[in-house]
Amino acid sequence: MSKKKIATVWLGGCSGCHMSLLDIDERILDVAKLADIVKCPIVDGKELPEVDIVLVEGSVTSDEHLREILHIRKQTKALVALGDCAVTSNITGMRNYFDLKEVFDTAYVNAVSNDTEGSVPDHPELLKLRDKVVPLQEVVKVDFVIPGCPPDADTIFYVLFEFLNDRIPNLSEVKKLRYG
Repeated sequence: MSKKKIATVWLGGCSGCHMSLLDIDERILDVAKLADIVKCPIVDGKELPEVDIVLVEGSVTSDEHLREILHIRKQTKALVALGDCAVTSNITGMRNYFDLKEVFDTAYVNAVSNDTEGSVPDHPELLKLRDKVVPLQEVVKVDFVIPGCPPDADTIFYVLFEFLNDRIPNLSEVKKLRYG
């Protein structure tokens, strides 16, 4: 039996879900027996190849995120929304309560660390923010969700291990679900 290929991706979020993923500790060896981790933002930045399972943390906040999640959906068999930002837009979605110009002015014009002269810098490398932050399922088909802010390591491991063993996870079996 050949190993499955898995990946993790980080969109608009805080990386807390990836920190919880790292908290599976030595159980990563159990994952490695069944799968090759072919992409993870913690260790590399390469393009996403075709994969069996991808865990996506964060919401869609920018044009770059939109392009990335559409590419991810084409490249994977099972897309798992990892954490409350991916599932509901959670904290990143709080930006939706503010005018986009106000958001840019706060970050680039009025910031204490700003060295510009009262205007938004015109740099092509700046993200082109979308008018509204949205969770993954508003843009692509999501096959499974892992709630939590962040989800605990045991839940992440359980879901990942079930998928790697060709089983559909049943979150009612998880005792420590926590919602943001």
